[in-house]
Amino acid sequence: MITPARTRLRRLRWQLTALYTLGTAVCLVVLAAIAAGIDASSRSSALDLDVDRTATALSRAVWYDDAGSLHLEPLREDILAAGSASVAVFEWNAAGELTERYPRGGAAPADIASVAAEARRTEETALGDAVGDGHPVRVAAAGVWNGDRIGAVVVARGSGAAERHQHALLVRWLALGCAVLLLVAAAAGHLLSGRSMRPAMHALDQQEQFLAEAAHELRTPLATLQLVTEAGLRDPNRRTDALQRAARLAGELGRLVSGLLVRARLEAGTVNPEREPLRLDLLVEQVLDGYDVRLAAEPCIVLGDPDLLGQAVRNLVDNAVRHGGGTEVVVTVADGRVAVRDHGPGVAEADRERMFERTVTGEPGGTGIGLAIVRWVAGLHGGSARLLAADGGGTLAELILPVHAVS
Repeated sequence: MITPARTRLRRLRWQLTALYTLGTAVCLVVLAAIAAGIDASSRSSALDLDVDRTATALSRAVWYDDAGSLHLEPLREDILAAGSASVAVFEWNAAGELTERYPRGGAAPADIASVAAEARRTEETALGDAVGDGHPVRVAAAGVWNGDRIGAVVVARGSGAAERHQHALLVRWLALGCAVLLLVAAAAGHLLSGRSMRPAMHALDQQEQFLAEAAHELRTPLATLQLVTEAGLRDPNRRTDALQRAARLAGELGRLVSGLLVRARLEAGTVNPEREPLRLDLLVEQVLDGYDVRLAAEPCIVLGDPDLLGQAVRNLVDNAVRHGGGTEVVVTVADGRVAVRDHGPGVAEADRERMFERTVTGEPGGTGIGLAIVRWVAGLHGGSARLLAADGGGTLAELILPVHAVS
């Protein structure tokens, strides 16, 4: 059953998963943006370096003679002129106009003229942006000296198309990688949040289990106490007897509550079960006070917690009385073994082991806790519990404990 507390825990788990995923997404986006920015900057710097190096080197290859004629022959032999950056040479004429001398002729575009003018003014290689074949290009212009002035410039243009394509491909891979990592982070966050919530879920299971066991253990004594007190109120002659029985039942309820609290603390790990030598036959005899059953007991000593063992025996007897169909119940104690036999319809062999599971009940309205408690107590004491088919019909329920040897 999904309780409101479980619903809140599940909602909290999804909220933690969402928060973890959101934090991871923010980190991935920031890292991807930084990576993309660094890549774009490095590719831009590489392009600038390429055109700058080409323009500067080739500006030293071409030269002016003493007559003021520009010699461009070295460009036809220099490997840089046929490199990734396209190369052109522009010269200022007598009218101060910049015209192209290599590889074609004609007036220089305005954007090229601007970069060339900057190189002539600063007398250093100048960088700028221009348009080539309808696409943006990066331009470097390096001056060629004619005597004491710059008479021409070597211009290297790099389109950067390959770099832009590679950068776009990197961005797509970054986006895909971030999406995959985000899915992995969401799955990991859900798993980690589930693990972190496991103690809370376990504590909630223990709480629900404790409430179910408390209801199971206290239901019968409370009902009996109510009947006894009502009978004493109706008949004044039976008040003394009713008061005595009510006192016994109140004592039994006190023991049950104490046992329930001890069991809850044991399962929570706050206390350890007691280990003291005790007479198992006398313990069973004390538990059976008030039950209409037949007891055959031999003295035997075991190490254990009297409250927990008393609860286990009481559950076995209650189970036999409830399911025995009103037949005689016989309890036998010998050699650390408590056997409770009824003459009821019995339990099918296939269901005997399953009856020790929590929530499994043999009757409508039962809680399915009693036999589970018996096995739990037996395990705490190094023993076992089982159901067998009794000779002649009915069920034989056994609680088997290690016998304590007295030195």
